[in-house]
Amino acid sequence: MAETKEIMISLPDSLLKEVDFIVSMEKKNRSEFVKEAMKFYLREKRRMEVSERLKDGYLEMSKINAALAEIGLEQDVKELCMYEINLTGCEKM
Repeated sequence: MAETKEIMISLPDSLLKEVDFIVSMEKKNRSEFVKEAMKFYLREKRRMEVSERLKDGYLEMSKINAALAEIGLEQDVKELCMYEINLTGCEKM
């Protein structure tokens, strides 16, 4: 098991009362509660950071995809024009 360190924290009385209520309901002690709360916070913080990085990545990819679609559309229009020229035998003016 990892080494543990004792820390001291200060909480507003109202928050401590809420913590003590939950601790008594779940039959835990304050240390267990604080340890679980910290783990939960860190896990959520990491999840939000990953989510933000994914969002940024999707936004960047949307720009790239739009540019590629534009290139593809331009090529399709050129090919359609060439097809129509070959089909009719004359160029449009």
